[in-house]
Amino acid sequence: MQISPIPTLDDETNQIRLMTADIVANHIIPNEHFLRCRDERGIQEWARLIQMVKESGLWAPHLPEEYGGMGIGFLKHAYMNEILAWSPFSNPIFGVMAPNSGNQKILVKYGTPEQKKKWLEPLVAGTMQSCFAMTEPDQPGSDPRSLETRAVRDGDEWVINGHKWFASNARAAHFAIVMCRTEAEGGAGGENERMTQIIVPTDTPGFEIVRDIPVWGHHGGHHGEIILENVRVPLENQLGRSGSGHQAAQDRLGAGRVFHCMNCVGQMWRAFDMMVKRATERRVHGGLLETKQFIQGFIADSYMDIQASRLMTIHCAEVMESGGDARTEISAIKVFVPAAMERVVDRAIQVHGALGVTSDTPLEGMFRGARTLRLADGPDEVHRILIAKNVLKKYHNGESWDFGN
Repeated sequence: MQISPIPTLDDETNQIRLMTADIVANHIIPNEHFLRCRDERGIQEWARLIQMVKESGLWAPHLPEEYGGMGIGFLKHAYMNEILAWSPFSNPIFGVMAPNSGNQKILVKYGTPEQKKKWLEPLVAGTMQSCFAMTEPDQPGSDPRSLETRAVRDGDEWVINGHKWFASNARAAHFAIVMCRTEAEGGAGGENERMTQIIVPTDTPGFEIVRDIPVWGHHGGHHGEIILENVRVPLENQLGRSGSGHQAAQDRLGAGRVFHCMNCVGQMWRAFDMMVKRATERRVHGGLLETKQFIQGFIADSYMDIQASRLMTIHCAEVMESGGDARTEISAIKVFVPAAMERVVDRAIQVHGALGVTSDTPLEGMFRGARTLRLADGPDEVHRILIAKNVLKKYHNGESWDFGN
């Protein structure tokens, strides 16, 4: 990994990137085998590296300082993400692990002082785990307004009934943040104001984990299917005002899409690095792979995919950081970047041959992740429709699209 200061960035951001790169390149990647095995040596490495990150002041970049985080803001975290993504173990070692990190941010923004004391502080301390339950098997995930899990007030309690799946981290969680339909009618925001997020302890009667959902043939994963049958929790477990659940989800997903795309950029970067090194070392049919025009085409095409993805994502992050309306940019990167990652990783796999589809390299995991991300956080088709609607709206208002902003 070769990371140099970026001239257009401030000294603090460059220093964060360099310090992050040092830990990832020199301490995490060389120990990936041990981190993956989770034997005694692996457990020791996890503890050692987490302590190193904390001592370096790089722990929990997504959290404010009052909760033990770096308090560096959105854009600096985005730049940090492309470095973290070089290894699948970096984010948890740096204290950024979905869904806990997303739930922490929601609790910071929407939680009451009592909720922060009871749920956020233990979550940050690592003495609790959490889960996020929004998607439902019988409703299209591309339309969160169609969710049917309902919470009804009964005295001083919410009574929740519903069916969720792909609830991340369900098996390990002490509590879930559950998206529920609570309002008979929408407020000023229409249908978007009928949902509310509610904190549900996972040991509450009626909260049943049906199974861990196998993904890409892998069993015992992190996504659970859940039935909620007459689950009762106090009204005080509601997050934010009634009807604010959809907005809370968008707050979470908008930033999350940028971080996902910067993660994609970092993974593409490593895949590119692996591919080019392989091409300079592997000899086949009388010469090195790098001398073959097919491989030179792979290198050029992957370079362009990565540069385009990175610049699009950074531009989107800058619009968000400035407080601008980034909906079109968010949708654009959500469609383009995972698809570019598929292409880049696919080329790297091809150059590695049989080795590329084994678990001896991170490439096969990258490929599965890229394909999955084209569905997660909204499928490509929904984002394409949104881009077109936003562009057409400008033209119907007598304007044109300004690519300079």
